Amino acid sequence: MGFNCGIVGLPNVGKSTLFNALTATAAAQAANYPFCTIEPNTGRVGVPDKRLDTLTVIGKSKTTVPTSLEFVDIAGLVRGASKGEGLGNQFLANIREVDAIIHVLRCFEDGDITHVEGSVDPIRDAETVETELMLADLESIEKRLPAAQKKARGGDKEAMAQVAIMEPILEALQAGRMARTAIAPADVEAARRLQLMTSKPVLYVCNVEEASAANGNAFSERVAARAAAEGARHVVVSAAIEAEVSQLPDADRAEFLDGLGLTDSGLDRVIREGYALLGLITYFTVGPKEARAWTIVRGTKAPQAAAVIHNDFERGFIACETTAYDDFVAYKGEQGAKEAGKVRVEGKEYVVKDGDILLFRFNV
Repeated sequence: MGFNCGIVGLPNVGKSTLFNALTATAAAQAANYPFCTIEPNTGRVGVPDKRLDTLTVIGKSKTTVPTSLEFVDIAGLVRGASKGEGLGNQFLANIREVDAIIHVLRCFEDGDITHVEGSVDPIRDAETVETELMLADLESIEKRLPAAQKKARGGDKEAMAQVAIMEPILEALQAGRMARTAIAPADVEAARRLQLMTSKPVLYVCNVEEASAANGNAFSERVAARAAAEGARHVVVSAAIEAEVSQLPDADRAEFLDGLGLTDSGLDRVIREGYALLGLITYFTVGPKEARAWTIVRGTKAPQAAAVIHNDFERGFIACETTAYDDFVAYKGEQGAKEAGKVRVEGKEYVVKDGDILLFRFNV
């Protein structure tokens, strides 16, 4: 089960610096957070989770295997991308393939780094990118809707369902609103198949100067207000600091960040927020060989969660022994939790919760 976030933004906003820091950090932490380069602009990064380190100690596990998230550094966008300007066609093709958008916005002044628009204004920059995405989505819907409407009038039930989703989206785009504002919760899965870029969840990353890394600045405050109004998320990061941190040995990072008034890496926050943006949760398996984190979508039932490990686990699913993370820690492992009556046996209808430690019973 793979999930990815596309990193987008105008030229010279720090997009590639952020991506390079992510991949450098992952490479440097290979022992704990495996990283593999899939393509030159794609990296898979371990999701930081202190719970996994705790479980490794309690379970006396020889190895620790985190879950991971893929990041894609997408070609920079300029005005007119929806019509193929610059690298527009490549940008649009790549962004259609990702699950969520990490939108990097420049929130710092620097006379040595030119801005493609001539001045720093993160809200304008966000609107530039989003307008191009909306125009491309609008063109896509306008091409596809008439054929679906024709089939629907002929009684085609699948076409009728598509039309019911596309018509409100068309109205939203024509009114200058994102496609996601017109999608009902029950239609999210069906709408995803339309591959509309403005239907994807968004995380705004405010790239600030070093002095503002801890508390943000006036630019990032404007972005925060915009994100709140949209129901989106935002993170304040200094890509320049993250580039430095990524080159430091693990032992020196905490001290370096503490000196800047930071409790954790901005990259860690980006990864965690990207994970949450996709509606993902983590469950764990713990044993002498390894303590491992597994990714599932929130609301997944036990047999489908088992399939993340191996399809046979779902096919032959019988039940799963389930322990809540807090109970596993409080009673110092599986045996203590069992003695305290905190290990439950759950069946096929059990909805896995974030932090569950699971042991699957299956027969193939």
